[in-house]
Amino acid sequence: MADIYEFQLTLDLPDSLPEQDPALLRWHPGEEGGRPDGYEHPLWDARGPARWIGGVLVGELRSGAWGWALTVRQEAHPDGFDDLRVLVRWLGARTTSTGAVGYLRFHEGHVPDVLVAQAGSVRCVTLREERVTESEAEVLPDPYA
Repeated sequence: MADIYEFQLTLDLPDSLPEQDPALLRWHPGEEGGRPDGYEHPLWDARGPARWIGGVLVGELRSGAWGWALTVRQEAHPDGFDDLRVLVRWLGARTTSTGAVGYLRFHEGHVPDVLVAQAGSVRCVTLREERVTESEAEVLPDPYA
């Protein structure tokens, strides 16, 4: 069995980022630019069907009126967690997003670890499967019930 995890991240960044920051962010999804110091390869350049986690692998950075929007869904191996950790911390110090911004889930697991952005950092919140409330009848909860 493979030690593959699903890594998902969606967050916003201000348009006031220094010029070199968007260049780094464009390189990781494989969009453009040269290799920044400290990274051997882009972390989010895989595209197409995901072998282990199902669905599709993506890595997109787009600019908008409010700044930059980043969405990533990739298969990650623990050997790459050090680089991933550094980049997520770096993003956490710059993001304008707050609350849940992503998750990390072992490909055979049911409950992910949630990434939460708050006060200039991103932290990991571990959920426990025994505390999960499931509904057999509902795919999504009814907020008006």
